Amino acid sequence: MSPSVSPSLTSRRWRDDLYLAHTIADQVDPLTQAHFERQDFEVETKPDLTPVTEADREAEQRIRDYLARARTRDSVYGEEFGTTGHSPRQWVIDPIDGTKNFVRGVPVWATLLSLVEDGEVVLGLVSAPALGRRWWAVKDGGAWSGRSLSSARRLHVSAVSEMADASLSYSSLSGWAAQGRLRGMLGLMQSCWRTRAYGDFWSYMLVAEGAVDLAAEPELELYDMAALVPIVTEAGGRFTSLDGQDGPWGGNAVASNGLVHTEALACLSQATDPV
Repeated sequence: MSPSVSPSLTSRRWRDDLYLAHTIADQVDPLTQAHFERQDFEVETKPDLTPVTEADREAEQRIRDYLARARTRDSVYGEEFGTTGHSPRQWVIDPIDGTKNFVRGVPVWATLLSLVEDGEVVLGLVSAPALGRRWWAVKDGGAWSGRSLSSARRLHVSAVSEMADASLSYSSLSGWAAQGRLRGMLGLMQSCWRTRAYGDFWSYMLVAEGAVDLAAEPELELYDMAALVPIVTEAGGRFTSLDGQDGPWGGNAVASNGLVHTEALACLSQATDPV
């Protein structure tokens, strides 16, 4: 964190948790990166038809083991092993977000760590070792990116206010079709200046950095979104469901610089696909 920025009392409340999240990421990154470089894993298909590898499971288990020692009272919810514990303080884990990229040798994947307190995401960290990048935020503490806490820059969303000037990132069109929302998504794409499928966590980090202005996905789980929310919002943006519900609770996501958010939601809700 830059010495010129004084953290608020609120952000100091989660200072130790943020240090812990960085420490965990420091331990997990070499594990996932080694698997990625060697491509030495078998790929299985889960009941929801998404891929999973032993690297996913090993990474989540390492995170859980660390949390079991450092945060004995907190509960944990992860993609691979579900929920343990009953505390209102809950760590939410996606050990490898972007597994399809991971298994094909595409470097756009990351470990997502977040902390939820009493129904609010108060901390998020995204670590993408193959990209050599890391992003993080705590409530009222700003959003940051860098290789470490001591070497970071503060993030700010863009100032683009017109949809005709906006850049949109997404993951795929097939999900929109499966949810019966392809017509609305295509309408949004046609309204924007530029569209690119950067995909997964990276779309939202680009929103936080101001490199793109809008990102959206039609179907997501809590562990896909929780870590992203504080990074986008602390950078000055907005993160909601397609119905406008703030946070990662709606099963899908629209993230933006805030200035084009209302118009984006309107585009996505205007038309649904014919039955």
